[in-house]
Amino acid sequence: MTAPAHKAMHERLSIHQICFGQAGPVEFLQQCQALGARRASLTSPSLLAQDDLGAVRDALADDDLQLQSIAHVFTPGPLSTRPADWQRARGSLDAVIDVAADLGADSIYMLTGGHGDLPWEAAAESFSEAIAPCVDRARAAGVGLAIENASALYADLHIAHSLADTVTLAEMADIGVCIELFFCWAEADLQALFTRAMRRCRLVQLSDYVYGDRALPARAVPGDGALPLARLIAWLQASGYRGAYELELLGPRIEAEGPAMAVARAMAHVDELLRREQP
Repeated sequence: MTAPAHKAMHERLSIHQICFGQAGPVEFLQQCQALGARRASLTSPSLLAQDDLGAVRDALADDDLQLQSIAHVFTPGPLSTRPADWQRARGSLDAVIDVAADLGADSIYMLTGGHGDLPWEAAAESFSEAIAPCVDRARAAGVGLAIENASALYADLHIAHSLADTVTLAEMADIGVCIELFFCWAEADLQALFTRAMRRCRLVQLSDYVYGDRALPARAVPGDGALPLARLIAWLQASGYRGAYELELLGPRIEAEGPAMAVARAMAHVDELLRREQP
């Protein structure tokens, strides 16, 4: 279904490619343009599969879209303490950094690789050491690197599950943070965590959660569930956040409504919240 035509939304609103399922980069960017979005994020597999990035580059330019971020998994398996095991992950991330710089992306946000049989501290040290050359490469290219907080149900792909642990790991690796509100909204002392994370925060992602949902993915359109988004955005703004707010919608509720309509409703709701909190 084609997205309904829409007025231009708040300049800080971004849409993630995952909202439109299997849509390729160009098709997705066309959907963003139809929705009136100003920013969009893509996935690294879809970009690395492109034989020629010219069509993506042209779509961004034609639609006057900012490429906000590229989602990437540093290593699809467990983290290793052996330097010889880091080379493939480094090479893949280096390729994504080059693409991000070419397309003008603000950042690359990542899952780290899984816990495997390592204690958290050892896995965190290994990730920090493994990624260090890529951090230097990204910094030279003007591209930010970040990690997000994700549920422990993704422990095969990631080691940072609470926002507190995500910030700790980002500090160790000297990279940024992507705050995923769906997975941290119920954490204790959240306002203080936002303040701690703020100097490293590259992106905030949001959706909604309906009480009683017990499976992943089970996102809802912002405003349809229990997340206190007005309060969370107010806290983020008070902490000094001035970056993008990105919609990451997926799951049965989104599929039943249709991605275009779900994203359009989400944009309208978050647009209103952002304008209310305009600094």
